[in-house]
Amino acid sequence: MPAFNQSIFSPPVFFLTGIPGLEISHGWVSIPFCCLYAVALSGNGMILFAIITESSLHQPMYYFLSMLSFTDLGLCLSTLVTMLGIFWSNAREISFDACISQMFFIHGFTFMESSVLLAMAFDRFVAICNPLRYATVLTNSRIIKAGVAIVVRGTAALVPLLLLLKRLSFCRSHVLHHSYCFHPDVMKLSCTETKINSAFGLAIVICTAGIDSVLILLSYVLIIRSVLSIASPEEQKKAFGTCISHISAVAIFYIPMISLSLVHRFGKHAPPYVHTLIANVYLLIPPVMNPIIYSVKTKQIRKAVLKIFHSSLTRT
Repeated sequence: MPAFNQSIFSPPVFFLTGIPGLEISHGWVSIPFCCLYAVALSGNGMILFAIITESSLHQPMYYFLSMLSFTDLGLCLSTLVTMLGIFWSNAREISFDACISQMFFIHGFTFMESSVLLAMAFDRFVAICNPLRYATVLTNSRIIKAGVAIVVRGTAALVPLLLLLKRLSFCRSHVLHHSYCFHPDVMKLSCTETKINSAFGLAIVICTAGIDSVLILLSYVLIIRSVLSIASPEEQKKAFGTCISHISAVAIFYIPMISLSLVHRFGKHAPPYVHTLIANVYLLIPPVMNPIIYSVKTKQIRKAVLKIFHSSLTRT
C-alpha cells in the first residue's frame, strides 16, 4: 500500500521510447535523424537570417515566412534533446515537470504554426484578390499585432490543458510511446478519469488547428473563384504559382497532424512502429521541408540564400 500511494501522489517519472524493435541499432538510426535535424535547423536559420539582413525581403509575405521558420526552429529544439538522448545514450527517463514543459513547447509551437499558415493564407488572399490594397491592409503594425496574437493564442490555449493534466494520478505503466512527451500519450497512462482532459484537448485542437484549416480552405476557395473570373490564362498561372509553396507547407503540416491524432484515437491496435513513424514525421518533416520548398519555389528567397553563401565563401 505505501508503494502504491507513493506511485500516485509523488511526481511520476516517465520513460520515453525510441524505435520499437531497433533498440540495439539506435546508434545507426540516429544518423538520418541527425541529418534531418541539421537540415531543419540550418535551413530555417538561413531563411531567418536572409529575411533579417536582406532589405528587399522586408515585405509582409516574408515576415510571415520568418514566423514560420521561427516556429519550425522551436519544434525542432523542443524534441532535439530527448530524441537524440535516446538514440545516443539510451537516456529514456524524464521527470513529470520536464515532460509538462516539453509538451508546452511542442503543442505551443504546433498551434503557432497553424496560426502562421492561416496568416500566410490571408496574405495570399489579399495579394491576389485585392492587390491595390495590399500595402494598406498588411502594414507593419498589423503584422506585429498578428505575431503577438499568434503567440498569445498558442500559449493561452495550453495553460488550462496542462493544469488539468497535472491533477491526474499515474499508477500504471509510465512508458510512453514516443521519444518526446505528447499530451494524448501521457494522458492515457493515468489511472484516474480523463474524460474532461480528453474533451478539453479535443476542443482546443478544434478551436485552433481545426478552425485554421477551415479558414485556409475558405481563403483558397475565394482565391480560385477570383482568379478564374477575372484573369487571363497566363495571369492565372502566375497567381496560382505564388500559392504553391504555401499549399505545400499546409499539406505537410496538416496531413501528419491529422494522421497522428487519428492513430492515437482509433489506432489502439496498430503496431508500435506506426505510432513512432507518424509521430516523428509529424514533428520533423515540416521543419525539414518548409525551407527547401520556399528556397526552391520562391526566387527572392533563393537569391538571398545564394547571396549569403557567396559572401561567406568570398570571406574564406
